[in-house]
Amino acid sequence: MNKTSTLDPRGGVAVITGAASGIGAALALQLAGRGCHLALVDVNPGALQAVADQARGLGVEVSHHVLDLASVDAAASLLAAVVDAHGRATLLVNNAGVALGGNFGQVAAADFDWLMRINFGAVVQLTRAFLPLLQQAPAAQIVNISSIFGIIAPPGQTAYCASKFALRGFSESLRHELEASGSSVGMTLVHPGGVRTGIAENARLPAGASAAQISEGRAQARRMLRLSPEAAAARILRGIEGREPRVLVGGDAVGAAWMQRLFPVSYWQRLARKLAGRTAKPAPTTA
Repeated sequence: MNKTSTLDPRGGVAVITGAASGIGAALALQLAGRGCHLALVDVNPGALQAVADQARGLGVEVSHHVLDLASVDAAASLLAAVVDAHGRATLLVNNAGVALGGNFGQVAAADFDWLMRINFGAVVQLTRAFLPLLQQAPAAQIVNISSIFGIIAPPGQTAYCASKFALRGFSESLRHELEASGSSVGMTLVHPGGVRTGIAENARLPAGASAAQISEGRAQARRMLRLSPEAAAARILRGIEGREPRVLVGGDAVGAAWMQRLFPVSYWQRLARKLAGRTAKPAPTTA
């Protein structure tokens, strides 16, 4: 079956993980505004319920599923619940993700493995579970939310970068397989830059981290996470509708990707100097 060049979400069913906040919530509401039915997934029941209620107010069918994606049976149970609630799926958005602060020597092996299970392992499991269902649709799309840290690898992010680079390799290889087979299912890989979500504030921290390290790390994240989730979701939705194979979200992501391409070994030294100059400037005041 040949893949169409565009995807109209109207009347489809989108499965979105990490849908209770940030990019996931914004994308859910924008898809609902396009007339797309939703199966929303998150570990936070209260916030997930609120997003689901907002989406229902836009006139679409919404199911919501409280699920810990670190669980070994999460994918199978979600597939069964989505089939029971909707009978089909046309869009799988693997958006859920967690962060882990600290240098590699500080990070406990159990914490490293926990992050990999959610950021990478769960995506593989969900893709394996949902791909046969997606293939039943005339046109369907898998959307994997990686990060600019799936293209560049700054210090202090060994676990997170490992998961996002793995997700990039998995997604690109799977895209090539789907294209070669003439599948109706497409693949969109998304690399957001600094988006104002709660992932940095909610990052798991190593036991030895000092209060000063934690405070400075979170302050730096607040300075760098500038793009709104709504703006990020709008760009991702255009990529979904256009079935784009890769989407860079934000000018910082575009710039960092080019820097890595031009200077594949020394990009971080160059970006770090630029970042140091930017963060040294006083924050703008508002009236």
